[in-house]
Amino acid sequence: MGQAPARRPAGLPVTEAPRALTLESTMSDNPAVPATGPGAGEPDPGGAAAAEPSAAAAGPAAAGSPAAGTDTGSTDAGAPGSQSRAPRLGQMMIDSIVEGNSVVVTILAIVAAIVVGGLLIAFTDPVVLHAWGSFFAAPGNAIAQAWDSAAGAYSAMFEGSVFNPHTVAAIFQQKSLGIAFSDGAVSAVFNPLSETAVNATPLILAGLSVALAFRAGLFNIGATSQFIGGALLCTWLGFAVDLPIVLHTVVCVLGAFAGGAITGWVVGFLKAKTGAHEVIVTIMLNYVMEDFLSWILGTSGMQRPGRTDLISPFIAGNAHLPLLLGSRLRVNASFLLAIACAVGVWWLLNRSTIGFEFRTVGANPSAARTAGISVERTWILVMLIAGGLAGLASTAIVQGTDFSLNFQSYGTYGIDAITVALLGRARPLGVVLAALLFGALHAGGNVMQATTTPQVPLSLVQVIQGLVVLFVAAPPLVRAIFRLHKATAGGAGPSLAKGWNG
Repeated sequence: MGQAPARRPAGLPVTEAPRALTLESTMSDNPAVPATGPGAGEPDPGGAAAAEPSAAAAGPAAAGSPAAGTDTGSTDAGAPGSQSRAPRLGQMMIDSIVEGNSVVVTILAIVAAIVVGGLLIAFTDPVVLHAWGSFFAAPGNAIAQAWDSAAGAYSAMFEGSVFNPHTVAAIFQQKSLGIAFSDGAVSAVFNPLSETAVNATPLILAGLSVALAFRAGLFNIGATSQFIGGALLCTWLGFAVDLPIVLHTVVCVLGAFAGGAITGWVVGFLKAKTGAHEVIVTIMLNYVMEDFLSWILGTSGMQRPGRTDLISPFIAGNAHLPLLLGSRLRVNASFLLAIACAVGVWWLLNRSTIGFEFRTVGANPSAARTAGISVERTWILVMLIAGGLAGLASTAIVQGTDFSLNFQSYGTYGIDAITVALLGRARPLGVVLAALLFGALHAGGNVMQATTTPQVPLSLVQVIQGLVVLFVAAPPLVRAIFRLHKATAGGAGPSLAKGWNG
């Protein structure tokens, strides 16, 4: 008994027969999949019987269509719908923004932090609060006062960290362009950028220290202790050793790396040999090194003669890092050193065998151990390099700006480095950009505090930094605020540190 021909569903045009969803038709749509089974090497009677009515119904249209898998050449640009199928750059950019990947979320987190910071500036201003007391009588005045307060503070911050147009106008009203360049007055134009670079340099190096440990699955909270270790050895070599100018500078830089590396090595050694968690060890080492610094700066060998406070002697002039843009600007070679270290860390992580081992151990220590990688040796090496990077951060202070060491020299660089590494997604380029942002906030915050009336406190900069971290650490919150879609894949960035059991 013969097989009944396939029936055409009601409502379809005669010239467009439905296409059976068979294995053969599916493979013919995808030339990359080899055709196997019926139709590849032997006829399929059932399939042929089902296809005959469709071919007969298609008529001339089917006869003129190319065979499946045949290269038809370039698509006719004038064909209907061809432009809608072609990818458009603008649409791709919009889709990537709406999708809300890690880069977009980070940028929007900064924007949200700035907006919330502006609200805090406005509504802690007594003038604004007074204006909002009569909001229903004069709503426009209340809104204008709030805007002026926030805009004035952020304008002062921008002028202190990036560019001050008033400085340019004042210079060229009094002098011609040639005279301004010849007497160095034009250097004042670059002072905001110089201060941003000066503030960002130790953050870049300390941030790289934390980021490198993150990529290897370690949480390095001990950048403060490693900074102090590097600063102590760098300072001692700076004033206690007499060497030629270039050699003395290099020796102090190497000493800073060695001092931080030794401190970091202690963390890695204890974790590898005893299983001590690096978070506990680094926190404890921070206290140990802070107390050690307080003690040693009071000894006769490290305290500046004639002083009773905790401060070291000045390092020799031969150990100073050279200035990059003349004596009027503070930016020095430590900034170039930080950029070079960022490039080096990128190469180490992405182009070297050691970096591959770091990332493998960070992703899965058990799998790395199965593959023959010494996890314990990797932990020690990672913390040694990370400590050295944090130690190098001290050169920006000891050899670049202060030329001595005191009990407050380490500041909050160790804590800020964690924020920088998180904001930069533990990637060298991201760390550099995040450090520049925080450097600009610090440089601009000083100007903002000095020029705004009523005075906006510098502590607001720490509030904005905290808000940035808050929003970056909560991507669903940012996506909800800006109504973004969840990233499909790859939006989380690299794997960071493990938990307490890792």
